[in-house]
Amino acid sequence: MARVTGQARPAQSLLSIGQVLAKLTPEFADLSPSKLRFLEEQGLVSPSRTPSGYRKYAPGDLERLRLILTMQRDRYLPLKVIGDYLADLDRGLSPLLPGQAGPSVPGILATGRRFTREDLVREAGATPQLLSDAVTALLIPAADVFGEDALHVLASLVDLQSRGIEPRHLRALRAAVEREAGLIESAVAPLVRRRDAASRAKAAEAAHDIARSLDVVRSQLLRAAVERLA
Repeated sequence: MARVTGQARPAQSLLSIGQVLAKLTPEFADLSPSKLRFLEEQGLVSPSRTPSGYRKYAPGDLERLRLILTMQRDRYLPLKVIGDYLADLDRGLSPLLPGQAGPSVPGILATGRRFTREDLVREAGATPQLLSDAVTALLIPAADVFGEDALHVLASLVDLQSRGIEPRHLRALRAAVEREAGLIESAVAPLVRRRDAASRAKAAEAAHDIARSLDVVRSQLLRAAVERLA
């Protein structure tokens, strides 16, 4: 996915910051103008500028932002790793997605599928009752339209249910996640209290980094516990 230069961007296809936010915030609720500027400062996206200095985003910039935000949200990747991956794409390479063992999936930019309740249940091989139980247990957010993260969770719950583990049994897991979120909130609080846009963007990046590290520790502890059972 090569960067699009300003000369190759027809004016009618360019988007303002407000238009970019309107397109992306339904999928990435924490996106803000300050975060967009922070991603630009980090060299991850390069919008063109009008003669008066306003940022303008091409369709390729929008796709690039969606990819960056998806990798942050779903893979908890730090910006340096994301930047290295994007640099390889810019050089015309076909790198593996960070943390992916197989070939890079074609069309990674088009992974933001949306599902109605009926579609979600069918795709996951679940029952409507299991979805309702998952929402009640706060494992899946209540909504009319769901994303792929809900699909992955519901499919996992189908497998767990087949082994006698119901959503209600996972309330302790949800509580543990909330405690981890509290740890993250405490760690980034000094940045959040500064209230300037750059500090808040850095707080969001630090929160993702901490979440990724906690995920590694949690996975290793669980793996060790399972090995002891065996």
